[in-house]
Amino acid sequence: MSEVFDGYERQYCELSVNLTNKCSSASTLSDQEQKQQKLTDIKTGLDEADVLIRKMDLEARSLQPNMKAMLLAKLREYKSDLNNLKREVKRISSPNHDQSARDELLEAGMADSYKTSTDQRERLAFSTERLNQSSERIRESRRTIMETEELGVSILQDLNQQRETLLHSHTKLHEVDNAIDKSKKILTAMSRRISKNKWIFGGVIGVLLLAVIFIIYFKLTH
Repeated sequence: MSEVFDGYERQYCELSVNLTNKCSSASTLSDQEQKQQKLTDIKTGLDEADVLIRKMDLEARSLQPNMKAMLLAKLREYKSDLNNLKREVKRISSPNHDQSARDELLEAGMADSYKTSTDQRERLAFSTERLNQSSERIRESRRTIMETEELGVSILQDLNQQRETLLHSHTKLHEVDNAIDKSKKILTAMSRRISKNKWIFGGVIGVLLLAVIFIIYFKLTH
């Protein structure tokens, strides 16, 4: 579901409920000046509702076909609701409205002149239901966002732990590398000493051999 469409939908439902209540209030006013002010306010609200309908229409048509069809069907209901509101405002604005209302009150003989009509109650119930649905979707979106945020925090914590582990391993490897370098130097020095000792040992053996040969020669000649 489009979050943009949901936002417009919620605004429209709130506005529709408000306009329905205002229509009910305006239909009972006897003071023409107050009634005219109320109707002016209602017409301003109807203009805002028209703007929201157009925005929802544009947003719905920009979505994928399956979601687009569902939202356009819902939008037709809102357009019908708005047309009913406009007809109600037109009826209230009619010069014969006050006389018709008085006639209805006389015929009814009851003190429920301020009771909303069946159509108005239906619109109010419809708008309230839509508003509740929009509120529920918003709550679901918030829950999803919070769950996603918690998951993101958990992932960041895991990544931070892995980073610390990698840094620790890097330090250990550096220490091992230094130890290997030192070992190489020691082995090189030992190899040089061994080679040197070999030459010394070979020289001593050579001198001894010469001495033995000289002694044997000396004895044989004397």
